[in-house]
Amino acid sequence: MERGELVELLSPTGLALLDSLPPYTDAADVVRMVSDLRKAGHSPGLVAAVLTQSKLRAKAVSKFGEFASRMLFTQAGLEQATRLRVAALHAGRFLGAGIGRVADLGCGIGGDAMSMAALNIQVEAVEADEVTAAIASYNLAPFAGTTVVHSDARDADLSGVDGFWFDPARRTSGHSNTTRLNRPDEYSPPLEWVFEMASRVPSGVKLGPGHDREQLPPDAEAQWVSVDGQLVEMALWFGPLARAGVRRSALLLTADGVRELSAEADSQDAPTGEIGEYLYEPDGSVIRARLIGDLARSIDARMLDNSIAYLTTDRLILTPFATAFRVLERLPTDERKLRSALLERKIGTLEIKKRGVDVDPAALRTRLRLKGTKSGTLLLTRVGGKHITLLVERIVPEQ
Repeated sequence: MERGELVELLSPTGLALLDSLPPYTDAADVVRMVSDLRKAGHSPGLVAAVLTQSKLRAKAVSKFGEFASRMLFTQAGLEQATRLRVAALHAGRFLGAGIGRVADLGCGIGGDAMSMAALNIQVEAVEADEVTAAIASYNLAPFAGTTVVHSDARDADLSGVDGFWFDPARRTSGHSNTTRLNRPDEYSPPLEWVFEMASRVPSGVKLGPGHDREQLPPDAEAQWVSVDGQLVEMALWFGPLARAGVRRSALLLTADGVRELSAEADSQDAPTGEIGEYLYEPDGSVIRARLIGDLARSIDARMLDNSIAYLTTDRLILTPFATAFRVLERLPTDERKLRSALLERKIGTLEIKKRGVDVDPAALRTRLRLKGTKSGTLLLTRVGGKHITLLVERIVPEQ
């Protein structure tokens, strides 16, 4: 979104037009909508802006629920925004630590700041990009005690705040079609500066879940967060925001509630052993937090291989921290023989899971030329340096 489009969008006419549009769906006749809006006398720039916002609002429902219909977005801002459910947990950390005034440095479209303000925490939201800062101002307007400043985080006046929340921009500048930055010194603000500030003031830092663990400060609590099975972030907590005795944790948010596995450090791996009747795939947060050993011991499991994040047991013990499968049989690894085995079992719909093997599941599925009315799950992995292929059945917990 360009500055001129934003000015038109934020006008009374623009906002009224946006709110008058029907909910955006994939079946929307965009060409007809553009034609109708142009015939009504609206400028091309305003038409493009309101239709883009309508589409982004529909996409934002998965992150912001009903609040999405009252917010504005950029494509890049929405992609990088914290889910409202996760942002509420961030805000809860500050509230629980008694921190009443927070500087949100790199606030984006304002998702985290909204959650803090909803808990009556005063927020000074700082955003380096002018368009994004204006959108954050709109989204945060209903919350008293919240201000938005268009500034580089390193130049902002941070006097009077009790804590910092950092969400460094990890993509190139812009509002769409951005690319990921791999070097922490290219983040905005740079990660070295962020960690230096966090060492002095109670702080939280949001990073990508795959961030290099070797760069994590030893005095910070690192928490990997998974939402409905999707690994979404790694948050670092400093000072009183970090919990005593916790340096690694895996947090799961599901429809059934919140579950957490935590420890003082990376857990020691469990011993390896033979494939049992059941196999478990740990949640991504558990894998990233390196708590696989603790999970294994909690369900009396053993590892298939020291370098592979699969566990196995001889009896079923359900856990929210891993997906369980029943091992049906071992199939040939050779593709030609595997295809014959699947044809023999009349499997025409196949889910392929892999870990530790260099296989493209989609390409393999095509090469297998499946035929049949049955469905199945194929698990490809490595044990003792050798590839194995297992036909498994997903265990669905009773509701």
